[in-house]
Amino acid sequence: MLDEAFIYPQPHGVALIIGPWNYPVFCSLAPMVGAIAAGNCVILKPSEIAHSTAACLTRLISQYLDQECYQVINGGPDETALLLNEKFDYIFFTGSHVVGKVIYEAAAKSLTPLTLELGGKCPVYINDDVKDMEIVAKRILWGKVFNAGQTCVAPDYILCSASTQDRFVAIARKVLLEFFGSNNNNNKDYGRIINEKHFSRLQHLLTETKGRIAIGGNMDSSTRFIEPTVVTDVTLNDSLMQEEIFGPILPIIVIRDCEEAMEFLQKVSEPLFIYLFSENRQLIDKFIKETASGSVLVNDTIISLSVETLPFGGKGSSGLGRYFGKFSFDTFSHQKSVVIRNFNPLNEAVSAVRYPPYTEENMKFMTMALRKPKGYLPENVTAILPKLLSIIINVSFDLVKKVSFNAI
Repeated sequence: MLDEAFIYPQPHGVALIIGPWNYPVFCSLAPMVGAIAAGNCVILKPSEIAHSTAACLTRLISQYLDQECYQVINGGPDETALLLNEKFDYIFFTGSHVVGKVIYEAAAKSLTPLTLELGGKCPVYINDDVKDMEIVAKRILWGKVFNAGQTCVAPDYILCSASTQDRFVAIARKVLLEFFGSNNNNNKDYGRIINEKHFSRLQHLLTETKGRIAIGGNMDSSTRFIEPTVVTDVTLNDSLMQEEIFGPILPIIVIRDCEEAMEFLQKVSEPLFIYLFSENRQLIDKFIKETASGSVLVNDTIISLSVETLPFGGKGSSGLGRYFGKFSFDTFSHQKSVVIRNFNPLNEAVSAVRYPPYTEENMKFMTMALRKPKGYLPENVTAILPKLLSIIINVSFDLVKKVSFNAI
């Protein structure tokens, strides 16, 4: 037989998965499925903020999965800190940029590989060439108000020209009325802010903005309700631009054109997504090639997360690593390179030129053997002759063995 060369995907070992509060089921179980499929044991730490979901996950995982391999640890920051003092074989964290740096620092102490799925202010650029602004507004606002804006890939702010800002705001009023009616505080399809801390944070951002509240702005602290809000004429130094909003507030920054939009994006941290609305293929290609982000979605928001053949992950400050579908399996596997050689004496005779003493003739032979062929018909055919000779010798040797065995 010939030598073998292959990649063996080997489980890392014991993986620590730290889940977020905003999508506590999916963002905990999706990476856990990949870890289990790859053969790892898992310690799951769900978010203490989504305490009801954490309790449910604890009960179901202990009921249906092997407790020797899969455990759920509940608690807050103190319990998470204790977990990080332990040595894991892999860490997968979904959460904020601030906590992500703490996780990264803890993993670095033991050189533990990890994936960080962090936040990021995902920008939207609307080019002046878009014709159907109603579709554009529906797709942007859907992505913004989904889960009351508490989504890491939600559109965070819009970049567009002054004329496009006016077109968008006029139609956005109509779209939001279609979505939630005139009394959206009582609409069952519209979410609430997770807790008082985050409600107060969003209230402060909106209070401090120097922009103009063009749509919405109403709040109710007793129910943690924040109306879908559009703020126009915002600047880079505004309160709404200092951190990921993570709520139903959509600022608009006026720029001249696509060139200024790209210059703007090159000055800010890499987001999870860049959303681009345009029908100009040349402009689309330019954004894809010349901007930095985890992903790019053209003419829609969020929806590309449903494409399981694409990896999901950030870049730079928005994250490290990727998962979804087969990429989750790869994330939780060490891709081990394996070569298995045989003891064919004829093959050994051919490859014996690698042993000392290194004569000039041997060196020439090795140079030809190691040279990478350029396609199926290399210009210098002699470069593949040593490899071809080795294959012929191996096959011939195997045939001789089979014939001899049958003769006996």
